[in-house]
Amino acid sequence: MPLAPAPEASLGLSERGSRTVLATCPHDCPDTCAIRVTVEGGRAVKVQGHPDHPPTQGALCTKVSRYPERTYHPERVLQPMRRSGPKGSGRFEPIGWDEALDSIATRLKAIAARDPEAILPYSYAGTMGLVQGDGMSARFFHQLGASLLDRTICASAGGDALAATYGGKVGMHVEHFAESRLILIWGSNSIASNLHFWTLAQQAKRDGARLVCIDPRRTETADKCHQHIALLPGTDGALALGLMHELIRQDLLDHDYLARHVDGWPKLRERAMAWSAQRAADVCGITAEEIVQLAAEYGSTRPAAIRLNYGMQRVRGGGNAVRLVALLPCLVGAWRHRAGGLLLSSSGWFRPARNDAVLQRPDLLAGRRPRTINMSTIGNDLLRETSPAFGPKLEAVVVYNSNPVAVAPDSGKVVAGFAREDLFTVVIEHFMTDTADHADIVLPATTQLEHWDVHTSYGHTYAMLNQPAVPPLGQSRSNAAIFRALAERMGFDEPCFSDDDATMARQAFRQDIVPWDELLRTGWVRLPMAEAPFAEGGFPTATGRAIVDAPGLGVPDHVANYECVQSDPDLARRFPLAMISPPARNFLNSTFVNVKSLRDIEGEPRVEIHPDDAAARGIVGGAVVDVINQRGRYRCKADVTGRARPGVVNGLGIWWRKLGLEGTNVNQLTHQRLTDIGRAPAFYDCLVEIAPVAPHA
Repeated sequence: MPLAPAPEASLGLSERGSRTVLATCPHDCPDTCAIRVTVEGGRAVKVQGHPDHPPTQGALCTKVSRYPERTYHPERVLQPMRRSGPKGSGRFEPIGWDEALDSIATRLKAIAARDPEAILPYSYAGTMGLVQGDGMSARFFHQLGASLLDRTICASAGGDALAATYGGKVGMHVEHFAESRLILIWGSNSIASNLHFWTLAQQAKRDGARLVCIDPRRTETADKCHQHIALLPGTDGALALGLMHELIRQDLLDHDYLARHVDGWPKLRERAMAWSAQRAADVCGITAEEIVQLAAEYGSTRPAAIRLNYGMQRVRGGGNAVRLVALLPCLVGAWRHRAGGLLLSSSGWFRPARNDAVLQRPDLLAGRRPRTINMSTIGNDLLRETSPAFGPKLEAVVVYNSNPVAVAPDSGKVVAGFAREDLFTVVIEHFMTDTADHADIVLPATTQLEHWDVHTSYGHTYAMLNQPAVPPLGQSRSNAAIFRALAERMGFDEPCFSDDDATMARQAFRQDIVPWDELLRTGWVRLPMAEAPFAEGGFPTATGRAIVDAPGLGVPDHVANYECVQSDPDLARRFPLAMISPPARNFLNSTFVNVKSLRDIEGEPRVEIHPDDAAARGIVGGAVVDVINQRGRYRCKADVTGRARPGVVNGLGIWWRKLGLEGTNVNQLTHQRLTDIGRAPAFYDCLVEIAPVAPHA
């Protein structure tokens, strides 16, 4: 049964028409903030963090605090459009919804009649909502029998590695970092990407805790920590092994915890004993003294906690590195304390509460087993012909909640694939992104302020509700409404295709764990879980113990980058600088790039280079440079700065390609080779050279 909107009391309606609506940030950040939207005269005029939500505590990041600017952006797509020029030209003409839906259904029916696996959905985390992310869309593509998408582009290496070690993507409560005495912030620019954790870390710091940042880049977070360890990209596993070696040598182990709660410890001990502090330091490009000191602090401070983030797993050996870092709290018994342990992702805690089978309806496949295509290799896969190994050539792609032309690796190939005249492309979007420019039909989507949704989090343990604050602008429709309408045009008559968005929001969670009435009343529900979840083991593995020697993976070890002097010395001679591409502080992947106030703060596309590396190449700050490798060229401005360590450059992303100096962005240089675990992209495993551009060029 369709649900009526929440009663006026829960929305805070006033007699004058000014009201406050409970909402949730939809974006790909661990914090998943609770939001209060102020609506006046039918228009959302302000978004604020909800002060009563424990993780949010009333604060929003700069990006989301300007969400109305994005919703009411003058360039927002507000009606269906059909391409009227060459692919990539951005030339479109308006059409009606009936014409758009009929055209899409006609093309998809014809392709599906030949082979439905020639159709591919392409989506990720443009919204993290369960309804507008993969609710009705999953039902639609399951019924169709389309190719499945392996959604790997951000976190699957680390997620699979954590599951191999702990049994799931689980960790400590974020709130308890405020009580930690030592916090290792590993691969995270928390000020920019995890604001509310940073608030807790600052509270701990004021109470005497020591903060250590481990990151190749001297980030804004590193500036505020007591120590910054600037290791080379892709060497985190070597650092973890060096720390383990020192913990053993200095006898700083919790032998009881290891004996009772870790399977395979003797094998890990043997592996670690081969990694002296000096050996690890040589690989990491740091000093042995840094490793010895950090191990002594980590092994002797109680409670000690690690905030691990996904940047460090975007290299060839990223999965092994996460497994090694995840075992560090087990060595010292940090899990005994509620303010000790590790947090990479909390999303696994939501698994018992989620009704994915009800929401996504995989039973609609009816026994079919379509092929799976990895979203991280879309550049190659769009250019493949039909073959026994690959299956049918891709004839149609439906893109929603993503901008692959800008965000997928090796974007020269991605552009070539989407430029195919024989590829039918539908893009559901808010703006004319780089991908929308290559569409045949663009459909206008609602923003978070205009639709129902529910959310989990990978940074805290509260289920969240988003209620629509304003009606859909223009002719925009929610993702779920669009796929519902397409299902009708395709003749899909299963009753689940008539569920409205609010009904699907209620279906998303088990009512005994996340009661809908409570979610509707308060906006969030805290999951039931222990304060110190692994104080006595109890990991969600088959044995209840943390795993060292995982089936099919073995004992974790350092795995060198694909592109480094150890793996490919000839390539390293041609392109001697390692490049990482962390997000610009005021963007979130490619979202918010077109919000003028945020782009004005960010400036323009640039690459950070250390003064020594710049001087050796005749590069001065503000100069136009070419960043090059065997895959292509990216032209941007140089920022000569100590934020880059010697030998490493930072190509800040992810700018839309059309805003670049030559219509490219940093992903022109990244490759499609995958990580050791999780089939994920190795964005930060990349060698380049940089040269100044002559003024006349």
